[in-house]
Amino acid sequence: MPNYQDLLFEVSDQIATIAINRPKTLNAITDITIRELEEAIVEAGNRHDVGVLVLTGVGERAFSAGGDVNWEADGGLRELDFKINRMLADCPKPIIARVNGYAIASGNHMAYYCDFTIAAEHAIFGQNGPRIGSPAAGHIVAHLAHIVGHKRAREMWMLARRYTAAQMLEWGLVNAVVPKEQLDPEVRRWCDELLALSPTCLKILKQSFRRVMDLTEPRDVVNAIAPNYFDTGEQQEGADAFLEKRKPDFRRWR
Repeated sequence: MPNYQDLLFEVSDQIATIAINRPKTLNAITDITIRELEEAIVEAGNRHDVGVLVLTGVGERAFSAGGDVNWEADGGLRELDFKINRMLADCPKPIIARVNGYAIASGNHMAYYCDFTIAAEHAIFGQNGPRIGSPAAGHIVAHLAHIVGHKRAREMWMLARRYTAAQMLEWGLVNAVVPKEQLDPEVRRWCDELLALSPTCLKILKQSFRRVMDLTEPRDVVNAIAPNYFDTGEQQEGADAFLEKRKPDFRRWR
């Protein structure tokens, strides 16, 4: 098995489980986490002893709370090339997001890029982008409209509100919501059902859905709309305000 710093990775009964293992930070991700997630998705997708992937976070508090703001404040977003969502879409195996708490920012959009999302009742979903000056863009944003419709997608991304698992079930962002003690049995039930089906047919179906996605790269959109964004100080203000527990003041950039 691969040995990762920020992840737990295991294969059992044809199920590969990839778990972000940073519970003290609500499984917030850094460049190390991102690189390891990319490697783990490829590893699991290529293995002949794997029929289904489960993506989750360690503990009961969070799937992932998004980017580690300390890392972002140090300029982590400046050179970021976030390929994970594209890789989730391109992976030949079905992927289930097991959401066991907060799914915020990149945690949220990774969850909705998975083929299926199973959430515990206490899960909370939402985006952070404009709240902290983090410039998500391209297909990462636009794909949500395929899932919940344009009005709801714009609400989630542009207002950065928080939503319960029950609300996300109603919107269609998640497939099932269960009490937290039933989360693992429910995920296993979905895995077993998928493992009983033709893997080639599932691969064809998944790639059929993939072909309707506009996978415009986030960096291309940011560079076209706001070149030199990270030199303006707007993103730094958002990150600093979060760390200082105050409201950001974005008035100078309006």
